[in-house]
Amino acid sequence: MTFEHSHTPVRKAAVIFIFVTVMIDMLAFGIIIPVFPHLVQHMTGGDIATAVRWTGIMGALFGFMQFVFSPVQGALSDRFGRRPVVLASNLALGLDFILMAMAQTLPILFIGRVISGMASASISTANAYIADVTPKEKRAGAYGLLGAAFGIGFIVGPALGGFLGGISVRAPFWVAAALALANFLYGLLVLPESLPKERRSARFDLKNANPLGALRMLRRHPQVFALAVVFFLVAFAQYSLNSTFVLYTDFRFQWGPREVGYALALVGVCSGIVQAGLVRRLVPRFGERPVMLAGLLFGLSGFITLGLASSSTIFLLGIPLLALAGLGGPTTQSIITRQVDPTEQGRLQGAITSLSSLATIFGPVVFSQTFAWFIDASAPVHLPGAAFLLSASLILLGFVLGWRATIGLQPLTAELPRPVDSEAPALADAEMKG
Repeated sequence: MTFEHSHTPVRKAAVIFIFVTVMIDMLAFGIIIPVFPHLVQHMTGGDIATAVRWTGIMGALFGFMQFVFSPVQGALSDRFGRRPVVLASNLALGLDFILMAMAQTLPILFIGRVISGMASASISTANAYIADVTPKEKRAGAYGLLGAAFGIGFIVGPALGGFLGGISVRAPFWVAAALALANFLYGLLVLPESLPKERRSARFDLKNANPLGALRMLRRHPQVFALAVVFFLVAFAQYSLNSTFVLYTDFRFQWGPREVGYALALVGVCSGIVQAGLVRRLVPRFGERPVMLAGLLFGLSGFITLGLASSSTIFLLGIPLLALAGLGGPTTQSIITRQVDPTEQGRLQGAITSLSSLATIFGPVVFSQTFAWFIDASAPVHLPGAAFLLSASLILLGFVLGWRATIGLQPLTAELPRPVDSEAPALADAEMKG
């Protein structure tokens, strides 16, 4: 069933704010990546093995808190509106970065990571906001822009964090706090509410505002559930890059930090072009389903190329293919939002984010161990690219599920915005011009 609900026009500044929110959130998290392990090492007496163990535990805990609290934030935003949830999350992140900047003991830092995971679940509310205010025929393009914001923040953040870490191991935390709090103040001034009271859920039900409740909600919509699994498989597959890219390229091609940096810059440029430019141009021409399936096929071919590359040149050819896989995420997200009632968009996005966060918990372990096992002397087959080939198999499964779930999908048709107060000019073209 497709819900042909109308969207709520808002000021252009509001959509820009959501874009900036996602980018700054990822920038703030990216900034601390180069220094966080060193801060943990300092607090554990300088022992690297202990620091690695605690860093891994905190990383898994961060993903677990996202898994638990994404449905909570989504349900809260359905009941009380998107604005208060987004702003509260930004404020909590800013204060939390201050807490970690001042932390002198491991338990305080541990608490800081717990709060970070809880507050970062606001990405689900940001996605729901976009579903509220964007016409369905432009929704894939809007989610593409959010994906580009995610990429920009996460690529620029570590580079900036490395520079600031040279000044002080705590400096990146203070800068991250300043970014998050500035984002909160900016939103306080420009961000309108996107979900009118008449479109909100009647009550906040804690029984459903949890991962199990979110799973039950997804299973009520078979097509949505299948596409959410596709979303999870793609998110999980991408952790082969996060977990093994640096070590794999060192092992196979003897790349150092400079070569890795250049390759990651190529990833950023290609991904930005695809998500910010190609998605919104290809979807109106070819439709959401063909673009989604094409993105999955590009991802499949990209991971196979990385896994079987016999030279660094061939390996680099896989990067544009993986960037083109970015066509799949925004279109999948857009299709999903059309299958659920407006009063459930927050819970929907919370459920998807919660499911995807499982990749954060288990992905690094699965792919790092796969890589380690297939380069070990005792491995039955010497296959350094096994982690990437495992990702390719997950993408192939996602392609099959996506194909089956979208058979008979209704084509997009333009919709008219619902009447709103004259102070909020129409969003049409304000968001996606150019």
